[in-house]
Amino acid sequence: MSNSQNHSYTFVDLFSGAGGFSLGFFQEGFHDLLAIEMNVDAAETYRRNFPKSTIISKDIREVHSLEILERIKQSPDVVIASPPCESFTSANPRRLKKPWSRFYEDSQGDLVFHAIRLIGDLSPKYFVIENVVPIIDGEGRSILRDELQKIGFTKIHFNVISAEKYGCPSVRNRVFISNIHLGLKNVRKASVGDSLSGLPSPSLPNNISNHTYVHFTHRVKNKAYKIRKGQAAVYFRGATGEKKHWIKLDERLLSPTIMGKSRFIHPFEDRPLTPREHARLMTYPDTFEFVGSVSSIYNQIGESVPPILSRQIAKKIKLKLDDISRIE
Repeated sequence: MSNSQNHSYTFVDLFSGAGGFSLGFFQEGFHDLLAIEMNVDAAETYRRNFPKSTIISKDIREVHSLEILERIKQSPDVVIASPPCESFTSANPRRLKKPWSRFYEDSQGDLVFHAIRLIGDLSPKYFVIENVVPIIDGEGRSILRDELQKIGFTKIHFNVISAEKYGCPSVRNRVFISNIHLGLKNVRKASVGDSLSGLPSPSLPNNISNHTYVHFTHRVKNKAYKIRKGQAAVYFRGATGEKKHWIKLDERLLSPTIMGKSRFIHPFEDRPLTPREHARLMTYPDTFEFVGSVSSIYNQIGESVPPILSRQIAKKIKLKLDDISRIE
């Protein structure tokens, strides 16, 4: 390749989910060679929004790198991956106490190693693995570094990034493990009010996808009308202290972290946020259509990389690839 202006850089997305991580790379002109996602609804959402994409919809443990290489016929420039975080997140009350155990004794903890396995076989120039920050607690950092060094990457960067510093209206602190230092430029912060502005009430007729009225669950409906902004209708114990659920948002502030099981109350109306409003808080465009039940869609959104952050990462990697192209 000579330069990025006459050649589209390529990527493979492991654990693609609905496609938030991929979307930022698409927006920067990258071409996806292949995505892997086991969840049926998330895979269908990916297909709906990236109709020309090739998707393998099965457990990554059952995917051999030869199957991928037979389809893509080349090494991708970049591999991105977002393995499930349940083994490591502090929101999981059943998280194992020892960091070592989370990798080797939890039934999902080994999934990150399968991402590393495929990264090694696909030999990209750059890779980025996204997960919750506690994945690098204790010996977690050295476990990951050792595994990545085994596949040939000697310099590993543990980039801890807060999405709200880059235009995301919801708090989201994650680690992006890579062979590149992701020094990103801060942008103007956005609030909940900024994000939800312009959307009609879902009780009114509208043609905005995934913007349909959602009812409170029986557990919270009698509490939801009484709580103030910033308060929650439900409190539960996570692995590290008390957590909030069904928080009433404050339009002047950032939204709390959106997770798969997160539910929020609208700042002005006594109702839950719609899936589209969740998607806006994660910077998905309104043209991005989600497939599945309401609960499934909430999960897809909460388990995403915000596209606005993904695009910043893609932009950084693109500059590095341009440097390689000029040398070649």
